[in-house]
Amino acid sequence: MATPTFEQLLDAGCHFGHLKRKWNPAMAPYIFMERNGIHIIDLYKTAAKLDEAANALKQIAKSGRKVLFVATKKQAKEAIENHAQAVGMPYVTERWPGGMLTNFPTIRKAVKKMTTIDKMSKDGTFDNLSKREKLQITRQRAKLEKNLGSIADLSRLPNALFVVDVMKEHIAVAEAKRLGIPVFGIVDTNSNPEDIDFIIPANDDASKSIDLILDTVCSAMAEGLEERKVEKLDTSDEEKTEASADATPGKRRRMRRNETKDAAPVEETEVDIEETDETAE
Repeated sequence: MATPTFEQLLDAGCHFGHLKRKWNPAMAPYIFMERNGIHIIDLYKTAAKLDEAANALKQIAKSGRKVLFVATKKQAKEAIENHAQAVGMPYVTERWPGGMLTNFPTIRKAVKKMTTIDKMSKDGTFDNLSKREKLQITRQRAKLEKNLGSIADLSRLPNALFVVDVMKEHIAVAEAKRLGIPVFGIVDTNSNPEDIDFIIPANDDASKSIDLILDTVCSAMAEGLEERKVEKLDTSDEEKTEASADATPGKRRRMRRNETKDAAPVEETEVDIEETDETAE
């Protein structure tokens, strides 16, 4: 896992904050200076915080848990979709469905409805419906796919939330905090970092800045997933070795029992021969 250098963060525009009059005082520790009425973010702190967040996300991925990526702003949608899909994680790029975390069972029912509609189209039930009913169901399926298709594989609550622009996604952050789910977030100078567990102070409006940060954390998660695969293979090999080692003494015992059974009749035959000779004399 390689943390972006100061120059890479600078080239991506991660240092640009918001206008001074729009700032949140809680972000003061992460602001380097003010220039032409715009706050400049301290990129050394950005690099340190990004490294910390990437390591934490790597461990989550390595343990086989899920991270839900959230970004509904236009300039972040494509980046979130591409990077989340690359590491097999769920994501939300359309409007955040209120109660998605706090009322998760209802969301799961909506996802199951998509599966039910798919079954109807496969088993022929769909063909028996009228044109109007088919149209209504098709529209319903398209709407569900647009809003919930990206979380279809999320069978339980995520173990962490990664948010681009914590101010815009404040409902998602509030739901996660209510349930005790850790939140990772790109936090700009106009946002409140107090509700974020892993802060990444950076420009959350520039697509280059968002892409660079997502590339870093998702690369770390990919490493965690790869290490998980290697550990599983090593564990499997150890179990096979132990199984073969346990089987060896058993084979030896069976061989000894077989040798004993084969030896017994030979001894009895020798005794019979001697008795026969004595009787003959």
